[in-house]
Amino acid sequence: MRKHYTAEFKAQVVREVLREEKTVGQVASEYGVHATQVTQWRDRVLSGMPELLCRKGEEKRAATEAAYEKQTHELYAEIGKLTTELGWLKKKAGQFGQPK
Repeated sequence: MRKHYTAEFKAQVVREVLREEKTVGQVASEYGVHATQVTQWRDRVLSGMPELLCRKGEEKRAATEAAYEKQTHELYAEIGKLTTELGWLKKKAGQFGQPK
């Protein structure tokens, strides 16, 4: 069975490794994690740092949110239009003696 570690635990282990007071192997044995896993966590953090520290990541998120809001607005407008058309068709069908 695989162990699942929380993000807080991973961050704590990586912080310990980045301090460079102990080797990766020492930190891994201290926390009961395999050294390869600790190295993978460290590498993932280091590769993601530039995105965390630049504004482009924030701009991407803002653009995604804006696109989502625009799409949501368009879909609600389409629902309103279709609801209005359906009501009009029901009303006209009733005028010609057909059931609503």
